[in-house]
Amino acid sequence: MLALCVLAVVADEKTYGYAIAQRLHEAGKGTVKGGTRYPVLTRLEQDGLLVSTWREGDGGPGRKFFAASTAGHVALQQQTTNWLTFTEQATRLHTSGKVTP
Repeated sequence: MLALCVLAVVADEKTYGYAIAQRLHEAGKGTVKGGTRYPVLTRLEQDGLLVSTWREGDGGPGRKFFAASTAGHVALQQQTTNWLTFTEQATRLHTSGKVTP
């Protein structure tokens, strides 16, 4: 789920790790610390779903910027469809009275 959310953020714009965390927080996903965020970014990059570039910082250290690759955009679309199907089916099951909270 987190990987899907991260992929959705970088599909919109090329951005860096801390800004990704801020966008996730603003979207109500809570605080995603670096120890969680960077392994997800690394895995997505290793899987070919993200590409990265280094940019010089404004008066500070350089930053690694991430963007969705073509394969990342395709994966985002497929995974979003799968997630929506899953949640629709789970909701239907839950509201049919067959599942109790």
